[in-house]
Amino acid sequence: MERYRSFSRVLKEKFASPVRKISLDAGFSCPHRRGGEGGCTYCDAWGSGTGAYGQGRSIPDQIACAISRGASATKLAGAFLAYFQAHTNTFASIQTLRSRFEEALTDPRVVGFSIGTRPDCLPEPVLDLLDELNRRTYLWLELGLQSAHDETLRRINRGHTVAQFADAVERCHARGIRVCAHVIFGLPGETREMMRDTARFLASLTIDGVKFHSLYLVPGTQMEMEYRSVPFPLLSQQEYAEIVADALERLPPETVVQRLTGDPPRTIPPEPPWTRDKAGTLALIRGELARRDSFQGALCRG
Repeated sequence: MERYRSFSRVLKEKFASPVRKISLDAGFSCPHRRGGEGGCTYCDAWGSGTGAYGQGRSIPDQIACAISRGASATKLAGAFLAYFQAHTNTFASIQTLRSRFEEALTDPRVVGFSIGTRPDCLPEPVLDLLDELNRRTYLWLELGLQSAHDETLRRINRGHTVAQFADAVERCHARGIRVCAHVIFGLPGETREMMRDTARFLASLTIDGVKFHSLYLVPGTQMEMEYRSVPFPLLSQQEYAEIVADALERLPPETVVQRLTGDPPRTIPPEPPWTRDKAGTLALIRGELARRDSFQGALCRG
């Protein structure tokens, strides 16, 4: 019994065959790193990217290599989503954005996009381009929220407000663009009730999708250095599983759950170490829902 609406199920329903995401680095940067702002305190210098584009690897080359690696690892799929993941993927001129996105569509195996960006980096000309792409292919826009509390966003130097996120979602929905929100549970200063509030906030926006991430500290980031200086509580694996179950209960049943936990970089030792145990975390989340005999939307109001 599936107790939440998984992304894999939604993709199978739409495309009638397995679909896999391919993470791409399109060579973009982040506006929040300019002018000495420093970016989010939890973010490393690569911004969840690989630097591949800057190393001369084009978008089609990255796609071909990823498909080849997947086939050799028996992760077979007949279709793929191009995931523009690194940094802010709407932070460039319209001409540059169009060129990079069109490059991905030259591969007939690419059936859609996921584009990761910030809610404060969506001017109207960019939305015009996304609207056009959404009419041509299967499109998800992934917007970082992390928390529905402005005090938390200030503490982690997020650089935008909750109201800006809500406005971005409203403008996307007015054009029929699907929005997936990114949320981090376990941020410093947040209580369990505050994390539940974030789920309630997303429910109030009728968000299309959500990605849950557990906080992990990457060596060398500002947040990791703050933790070493003045430690703050980090969630245990069981606590995280319970909080994700809390959030799922408060989301509408139609919201697509794209992720239940994140993946720390393989090259670094994360803190806490359990964040590397993805299979164990997923089992605990499913087990917690089963223990409660609960499901996504069980406590959703409205």
